[in-house]
Amino acid sequence: MTGLQIAGCSSSSSGGDTSTSAERPGSTAPPGKRVLLACFSRPGENYYYGGRTDLRIGNTEVLAQMISGLVECDVHRIEAVEPYSDDYDETVARNVREQNADARPAIADPPASIDGYDVVLLGSPIWNVRAPMIMSTFAERYDFRGKTVHPVTTYAMSGLGTTRRDYAASCPGATIGEGLAVRGEEVRKAEAEVRSWLRRIDVLQG
Repeated sequence: MTGLQIAGCSSSSSGGDTSTSAERPGSTAPPGKRVLLACFSRPGENYYYGGRTDLRIGNTEVLAQMISGLVECDVHRIEAVEPYSDDYDETVARNVREQNADARPAIADPPASIDGYDVVLLGSPIWNVRAPMIMSTFAERYDFRGKTVHPVTTYAMSGLGTTRRDYAASCPGATIGEGLAVRGEEVRKAEAEVRSWLRRIDVLQG
């Protein structure tokens, strides 16, 4: 294994408004606490236990769907103006270039504001120890003062990577709360872990 692995990634493509808000049976959030789940995800060829697998829905998207099924939240899917390749090696190479250049890849249809939210869950894979650079593009765009930010990641080796440090720098004035890191290969059976984390960060009751 090398530090250049990417895992736990998908991209969702949806036309029109990319933010959705809906109440779901059994989903709860503490009264008065509004939650935004903003996630970047990429489908296609992915790392899988040392090999490769082709994912129709990527691991981070699976995790985001799991979270949004458990708590009442608005979901925004972060999508790149220049989509990432379905080819694993091409995406690894692009990510290395973007990290080396400290790039800020452009986002398609970003939300106008996040002012109405108290809690923001920033979801992404971990690529080469950190979140993809498009997450910095998103985080630096908004005023996070007074909000609580929780990193949410899927990974091959690096857990939360450098997300706590990176979001502390990108979201001045925010409280960086407990993050959630789920191994990409295990995300589809992680509901108990996700539910426990949501209770600990006080967005799931019962």
